Amino acid sequence: MDEARQADPGSGPPFPSASPPSTSPASASTALRRPRDYFRALRADLWTIAADPLPPLSRPRLLRWLPHVLVCAVALMLALAGTEEIRSGYHLAPGLSRVLGFLQGGAVVLALRRPVPAWWLSLAVTVVSAEAARIAQDGVAYGVSVLPSPAPESSITPSWPWTSQGIMACAVVLFLLALRVSVRASIGVLALTALVTYFIQGIQGATSYSPTGLLAVLVFATVVLVGAALRGRREARTQLVEQASLTAEERARRTVLEERSRIARELHDVVAHHMSVISIQAQVAPHLVENPSEELRENLAGIRQNALEALTELRRVLGVLRSEDPQDPYGIGSGTGDAPDSPQPTLARLDALVENTRAAGLTVLTEISGDARPLPPGVELSAYRIIQEALSNALRHAPGSTVRVELTHFPRGVQVRVINSRPQQPVPPSPGAGHGLLGMRERAAMLGGTLVTSETSCGGYAVAAFLPRSRDQGPATGDDLPHPTGPRD
Repeated sequence: MDEARQADPGSGPPFPSASPPSTSPASASTALRRPRDYFRALRADLWTIAADPLPPLSRPRLLRWLPHVLVCAVALMLALAGTEEIRSGYHLAPGLSRVLGFLQGGAVVLALRRPVPAWWLSLAVTVVSAEAARIAQDGVAYGVSVLPSPAPESSITPSWPWTSQGIMACAVVLFLLALRVSVRASIGVLALTALVTYFIQGIQGATSYSPTGLLAVLVFATVVLVGAALRGRREARTQLVEQASLTAEERARRTVLEERSRIARELHDVVAHHMSVISIQAQVAPHLVENPSEELRENLAGIRQNALEALTELRRVLGVLRSEDPQDPYGIGSGTGDAPDSPQPTLARLDALVENTRAAGLTVLTEISGDARPLPPGVELSAYRIIQEALSNALRHAPGSTVRVELTHFPRGVQVRVINSRPQQPVPPSPGAGHGLLGMRERAAMLGGTLVTSETSCGGYAVAAFLPRSRDQGPATGDDLPHPTGPRD
């Protein structure tokens, strides 16, 4: 019948079970284990000794230890004032008053290195002084020497169980403790201090004294809250600096990968062209030989099949590397633009690139020297891209300047130099820029070449690169090395 009621939504709720729902042993043990673990960790925090020292000031160096000097000076003043307040207010023996006062000041100094033991010492001194004052006030000596009672006309009632100097000393200790321990330990210390204060003042009690327990607990709660907030702010700032460092590293790594992906995507057309030529030659070769053997036909067919398979894999790699290309705000063809399937440029299109740059507002002079020899497609593509990026940087960072493009052919390779003069107009902000030099260096390193960038003596900028014909030629020497500095005028 219960199952029928649960199946029928209109029949109302099922009859309640006679026995209450049982809790699994695993969940019960977990519920009991959590408070147990918390109190175990709190107990470990309250008995810990080691702690980080108070950090010195970093600037200026002459004031590095100023906080430590100030704390020691405060501890000395509190020790002297506390001794006098305990002697005159609680009417204890001078020797005992001096010991208790200097122990309270010593707790402040100890808090610089060991805040938790310093708190135990400060609390113990307060308990001993309060109990000694209560015993002296009740007239029970128990071996404690007391001073004569104050004159009857004296209307000043001493503070109890916390003296004013004891409140200030313990507040300094709790502040230094909250700066360097966990929030859990700070709350535990504050709760135990309030519990001891309540036991002495609320349960034991004393007469002829002005109670200060509530005031002391409020002051201690305030300093613990401020110290915990400052500690959390310091930890957040440290984590922010670490996160910013990690973000900068990730951004730099991502920029390198993006530039390499772009270079690999551009070189795909060059490699695909060679593989297509191999495939066509392997297909045509049997027709150029009279009566080719069957083994030759099979080998050429295998070469063509391997070339076609390599082209297919290249297209897959291109699909993985393809991404959105950066826009070209100056119209000089930076990147592939809106036509990603267009052929990759070569140095034969250098004149068109220069004309587009002139139309964008720059004065561009070109100089080509040396015996022009055929260059590998990858070298021509990299030389064109380096010139293109250098002209784009000149448009961004040196508006109205004069740019000179030098292309020098050597037997070992080609040297590219792009030098711009001082900007003649205010430089507008260019968000998103800053990765062009990285891309140029990646292109030069890919070919085994060199790239040098520097400012010129006239306030301009120069980019010089040497691209060898092949990587196995060894390092460039002599006149092959790029010279980035331009003329003085």
